[in-house]
Parts: sequence; structure tokens; C-alpha cells
Amino acid sequence: MQAELELLLVLQDRQQKIKQIQTEIKSLPQQRQNLEAQLAASAAALAALKHKGQHLEMDRKKLELDAGTRQESITRLKTQQYETRKNDEFRAMGNEIERYEKEIRAIEDQELELMDQADKLKVEIGAEDKKASGARESIARQMTDLEEKAKTLETRLTELTAERTEAAGKIDEDLLGRFERLFASKGDAAIVSLEHEVCTGCHMKVTPQTAHRVKNGKEIVSCEQCGRILYAA
Repeated sequence: MQAELELLLVLQDRQQKIKQIQTEIKSLPQQRQNLEAQLAASAAALAALKHKGQHLEMDRKKLELDAGTRQESITRLKTQQYETRKNDEFRAMGNEIERYEKEIRAIEDQELELMDQADKLKVEIGAEDKKASGARESIARQMTDLEEKAKTLETRLTELTAERTEAAGKIDEDLLGRFERLFASKGDAAIVSLEHEVCTGCHMKVTPQTAHRVKNGKEIVSCEQCGRILYAA
């Protein structure tokens, strides 16, 4: 009977490791998604800054065009001033010229403000570009590591599955079925040690008779509380 308990412990060890590896394998797609999300967020941040820079340049060019249009109007009005002989028309055109000149100065102030914003934005874009480049390199390395990890896990899973099959083939069919049901229901361990007459699975004390049977090692004994198979520590 001691040999069967040892086989059960080997079987349990392999199943626990298989379960752990399967959990790790299931987590890999989410890890990849997280890395892809980080990469996308980094690219989006850089794109947003560049888009802002494009808008600033468009706004500056629009202001430049507006100033040019007003300057053309000033030139036209000055020409008309020299052609008119009426004082009221001359003054009216002079007022228009002053208004356009005032608007041009306001536009130029706005242009300077936009140019200042653009200069600051260039610094931000440079820093974000460097940051994004670092992120791409880091994420590429992590993606490669994940692929290597996936291959290693799959290889180890194949090895453990073979070892588990080998161990299971040496165990009595009824006992194996009992073990499998316990392992599935308990989720952690189907066979546990008995220490100081306490089941290490549920941490409850067993009866002296049960403890004696476990220590004797001549039969498969279960904990009265949780049903796990017990072996002497």
C-alpha cells in the first residue's frame, strides 16, 4: 500500500504542475493584449501631439493668410486714397486702413503666440518620440520573451503529461478514479500528510483510530472531515 501512496503523490505532483502550467498558458494571450495596448497607447500619445502640431501650423497659416488679405486691402485703399479728391472719402479710407492695421497687429500677436506654442510642442514631441521608441523596443523584447515562454511551457506540459500518464497507469483503476474525483473537487490536493494527528488539507484532527491506520500504512485511509487521502508525514 505504501507504494500506491507514493505513486499517488507522484501523480498529484504532476497534476498540480500541469494545472499551474495550464493557468500560465491561459494567461499569455492577456499578457500579449496588455503589451499591445501599451504599444497602442504610446503610439496614440505621440500621434495626438503630432496632430496638435499640425493644427497649430494650420492655424498659423490661416492667420498669415488673414494678415495678407488685410495687407492687400490696405494697399488697395491707399491707392484709392491717392485717386480720390473728396476729403470725406479720403478720411473714410484712412479709417479703414487704421482698422486693418490694428487687426494685422492683433493677428501678428496671435501668430507669435502660436509659434511659441509650436516651439514648446516640438520639445514635447521629441520627448514623446524618444519615449515611444523606447516603449517599442521594450515591448518587442517582452513579446519575444512571451513567445519563448509559451514554447517552454508547452514543452514542459508535454513532458509532465507523459509522466502523469505513466504514473496513472501503475495505479489501481478504482483508486485512480477516487483520486481524480478528489483532486477535481478539492482543487488543490487529493492526498495530504497527517501531522500530529491533524489533516494538513482541512487542518482538522482525526480520530486516534484513523491516525493509527494511516501510520500503519497498510490501507488507503481518508480524513473523516474532508475526505482527502492521508499519508504519514
